[in-house]
Amino acid sequence: MYCFDSVVRYSEIDAYNHMTLSSILDLMQDCCTFHSEELGIGIDYLRRRRRAWVLSFWQIVINRLPGMGEQLKAYTWPYDFKGFLGYRNFKIEDGMGGTVVHANSIWAFLDTESGRPVKVPEEIRRRYVLEPCYEMTYADRKIRRPKEMEPKDPLLVGKFHIDTNRHVNNGKYIMMAEEYLPEGFRVGQLRAEYKKAAVLSDRICPKVKAEKQKMTVSLENEAGEIYTLIEFMEEKE
Repeated sequence: MYCFDSVVRYSEIDAYNHMTLSSILDLMQDCCTFHSEELGIGIDYLRRRRRAWVLSFWQIVINRLPGMGEQLKAYTWPYDFKGFLGYRNFKIEDGMGGTVVHANSIWAFLDTESGRPVKVPEEIRRRYVLEPCYEMTYADRKIRRPKEMEPKDPLLVGKFHIDTNRHVNNGKYIMMAEEYLPEGFRVGQLRAEYKKAAVLSDRICPKVKAEKQKMTVSLENEAGEIYTLIEFMEEKE
């Protein structure tokens, strides 16, 4: 298990002094990246071998949103490998040791030249120590796209959306989708299914469906192919 300490920064909070969803995703992405770097199988190691991990699925459960200045500890650990897929849990604890966020994620190991998934090599599997999966209710990785969705104005992918894989970063899709949440909608869980990578100058066409205690956002290209499908579940009273 890998962990590191953090603190909620002013740049990470919203108008209500709550840590934003995108900042929570950034914290967890940083945590697993630091983990790989510490093991010597990080960004440069993968780039030299023309390989990359890309996120396939998030399930993030929010017990509460931390506020400005709170001390946090982020944890991550892999719990399984299957073919080209890697499975990884996360949790974020506050200064009292309470779990404020926990998550499941599924990652695909890709050949960056062909764009195709490849089996995770034994060399990488050996470096990671598998640990028991987190005790949580695991949701289906496949998200149902509602049939009737309201189209929104297209978005243009800019340079600030792009990460080291030359794709839109995972967290940036969530930032785009958050814009369509109604005022006062407090997210208790989100699921995100990543299907196709958006790149610089792509036009993203959002489509939205509001249902009882749920908001689904489909980020698509102009042909209707889905980049990312995101489901927000409202916090239960």
